[in-house]
Amino acid sequence: MRIMGLDYGDRRIGVALSDAMGWTAQPLGMIERDAGGELERIAELVREHEVSEIVVGLPKNMNGTIGERGEISIAFAETLRQRLSIPVHLWDERLTTAAATKTLLEADISRRKRKQVVDKMAAALLLQNYLDSRRK
Repeated sequence: MRIMGLDYGDRRIGVALSDAMGWTAQPLGMIERDAGGELERIAELVREHEVSEIVVGLPKNMNGTIGERGEISIAFAETLRQRLSIPVHLWDERLTTAAATKTLLEADISRRKRKQVVDKMAAALLLQNYLDSRRK
C-alpha cells in the first residue's frame, strides 16, 4: 500500500505518492481546486493507487504556531478522514514550497514551467520528510 502526500494550496493541490515499500516519494501531479471536485479526484487517486494513508502538509508559522492557512489545512484533513475512512496525518510543511522553488531555480527551469510543477514537488518533499521520520 502507498502513502499519498498532499500540498493543499489556495488554487491547486500538489500530489505525491510513495513507492510500495514507503521509502521514496515521487511527484504525481496537481489537482486544480474547484467547487468540491478535488475531493472526488483525490478519492479516485486513492482507489487507483491503493493508498492506505494520506499526509497533508500543515503550514505553520516560523515560530511554530498555526495560523489561518494551517486551520484551513486541518479542516481539509478532517474532511478527507471522514470521506475516505483512511488515516490522514498532518505534517509540518514549513519551507517545502520554498525548497521546491529553489531546486527548480537551481535547475534553471523557467518561471512558467516552475509554476506547473512546484506544487507537486512540494508535496513530494513533505511526503519524503514524513517517510524519513518513520524510519528513524
